[in-house]
Order: sequence, then C-alpha cells, then structure tokens
Amino acid sequence: MMGVGKSTIGKRVASRLSFNFIDIDQLIEQKEGCSINLIFKKKGENYFRKLENDITLSQLKKNKSVIALGGGAFLNRNIRRETKKICLSFWLDLSTDEIINRLRKSNKRPLLLKKNLVETINKIYLERKRTYNESSFRVRCNFLKPEEIVDKIILFYEKSRN
Repeated sequence: MMGVGKSTIGKRVASRLSFNFIDIDQLIEQKEGCSINLIFKKKGENYFRKLENDITLSQLKKNKSVIALGGGAFLNRNIRRETKKICLSFWLDLSTDEIINRLRKSNKRPLLLKKNLVETINKIYLERKRTYNESSFRVRCNFLKPEEIVDKIILFYEKSRN
C-alpha cells in the first residue's frame, strides 16, 4: 500500500543483508524521465501499469535484491505469480489512519489527487487487502519503529532459508 514505508524499510533491509535495493517506481521515473504523476497525466494509468509490469518482471529475476514494488504492482496477476514463484514477499500492513496521516500533504500520488483522501485510502485498502494477504509474510507495522520492522523482516527471511 502506498505510504507504508516500502522504500525506507526496503533500503534498510537491503543494507543489513548486503543486498541491492531496487525501487520500481524510481526505475520507472528514470526510464520515462518524469514523475509517476506526469506519466499518469500524459500517458494514462494503463500505460503506467504496462511499464510497471515489464520493469518489475525483469527486476524480479535479480538475485540478492530487495525490491520495493509500487503499491498497485502486487495486484497485477503476472507480477504476483512471479513474485510468489521466485521471491519472498512482505506486506507492510499499516492502519488506514496512519497511512492517511502520512499522505495528507502528499501531491505525488496520482490515485489521490482529485478525491477525498480518507474515503479514497479506505477504499483502496479494502480493495487491495485480500490480494496483499497473498504475500509470503504480513508485518503489522502499527506501533513499530522502522528498525523493528526491519528486524521482523530479516527474522522471517532467515527462518525461511532454513
């Protein structure tokens, strides 16, 4: 889900494991030479989702990497199937109240730009949580500091390797 800290936590997990960190949204912006907001405005969500699909599927094949998917990427059947087949995935589950607090002033989330923030976040969360629940692991992030979340992810990762 957007705003839960995927990039922040992902960078820290990658660093602790001495892995590469890959942020799919950042790769998309680099490839297109503009923000995701601008991609949505100029070329539309379908164009963005196709780009996200292609870039994500190519990145999933890389070893020793922590990948921060975009908030909607796991909803894509191709991405979800490949992720489940070759990776461990972590759902950073955060209450909608906390997500709303974090995103209240954000103007870089295309799905939030023209709508009631509270209603939109709640709707998106409800639509996505069943699919997010297909992740290998769910980390409930409320009341946890970033390092505690990182510790949990690394513990899950290490247990899964044994």
